[in-house]
Amino acid sequence: MNKAIRLIVLVVSSLQLAACANLSAGNLFSHYSAQNQDVYQAVKQGNYAGAEQELPDEIAGDILDNFEKGRVYLLNDDDKQSLAALTLGDQAVRREQDRATVSISETATNIGSLAVNDNLKLYYPADYELGFLHLYLGLNYVKDNKLDDALVEMRRANQVQERAKAEREKSLEAAQSEMQAQGLNANLGAVLSRYPDAGKKLQAVQNAYLMYLSALLYEADGDLNGAYVDYRRALAVMPDNQAVIDGTLRVARRLGMAEDLRLLQSRYGKEQAMQAGKARVIVIQEQDIVEAKQGWKLSLPLYDSRGNGAVYSVALPYYPTTSYVSFSPLKLNQQVLPNELLTDVNLMAQQDLTERMPNLVIRQALRVVAKDRIRKETASKDDVGNLLFNVWNTLTEQPDTRSWQTLPARVYSNSVLVEAGQQNLMIGGQPYQFNVSQGNTVLIWLSRQGNNATVWHKQLGRL
Repeated sequence: MNKAIRLIVLVVSSLQLAACANLSAGNLFSHYSAQNQDVYQAVKQGNYAGAEQELPDEIAGDILDNFEKGRVYLLNDDDKQSLAALTLGDQAVRREQDRATVSISETATNIGSLAVNDNLKLYYPADYELGFLHLYLGLNYVKDNKLDDALVEMRRANQVQERAKAEREKSLEAAQSEMQAQGLNANLGAVLSRYPDAGKKLQAVQNAYLMYLSALLYEADGDLNGAYVDYRRALAVMPDNQAVIDGTLRVARRLGMAEDLRLLQSRYGKEQAMQAGKARVIVIQEQDIVEAKQGWKLSLPLYDSRGNGAVYSVALPYYPTTSYVSFSPLKLNQQVLPNELLTDVNLMAQQDLTERMPNLVIRQALRVVAKDRIRKETASKDDVGNLLFNVWNTLTEQPDTRSWQTLPARVYSNSVLVEAGQQNLMIGGQPYQFNVSQGNTVLIWLSRQGNNATVWHKQLGRL
């Protein structure tokens, strides 16, 4: 019985080491997807106000908690709170990035998480999540008519994108070589932007939504060179997206890029010219909500040479098979807008988990070894101690399912020339009206979940 008490003391001590991180009953005995279920389901159903009411405090730490809050507030048209929450999340990320060395508390956190589960570790976002952080900060600024601030976020987001590409360059080049070996046609956007022509592999690590929005904002600001860089990058990622094609052709012509324009026109044809009495409507449409990680568990008995042992729970995250929700098509002035895919967020999330999995498996193996060492030191010949240890291990071994779960599943775009004046956009049977004057361009942003949608528009001027 004394050994059982020693076991409890050891476990409590390991948790105290982790106390400065994400120590809570939820993180000890559950995982993020389970704890965030009410918020997730409310957003998926389009109940944005309900999701805001369900937002919990202190589940995943200052970074992820504020990412989720910022997104939910944005969907619920609560712009000030959205910007405030995303800014807090951004500040938390910067604090971690500014750490020159691993602190004592972080080391202690890793010790505690190794003895219990990875949910006690500090959460650091994936590259695609950092990109969305700057994208949504930028959209908040656009909505508030602060184009300069929005462009700052686009530049920061582009740095994230470039770092992600650089870190995966070998993998992308390998995918490009495989595509060339199969005799597939070269991606003109990849040629113009000097990106690897890596098909879906590139789409899994580069966010064309972010690149396209960045290009539009640069163009609206009169920075055609900056716009052309991002249009070409977006074209490398999504070479068949008509809105991206139109923007690339338009800016290539305005910059007098004769050779590029010749190549583009030979591949895509000429751009739609802005004729007298016409205007342009650009629609960015988010749909549904990204898949949430689920947990997989396996009970693993482990014995030593003397036959003494314990049962260990191995827990890892996984993404279930993706099932996309069908939404009624948008209609602009009675004309159906086709779904032109811009970004598949599920693809990006799944790629991130694939890249993280080797490290997760290694940590899981180390945790089994660490827990078995604790058991041997405290309760190897104590039936009560072994029983307590098995119960504790089974209850606390939880998969790390943390990710930004309120992001959209997919993003689509459209670029359409219309008769100038009042426009009528039908979103699932609900009308949204706006005006655009002759020769000008308007940006419509909407996010659709369930039977609901958040929508707003901004005039971009003469593009």
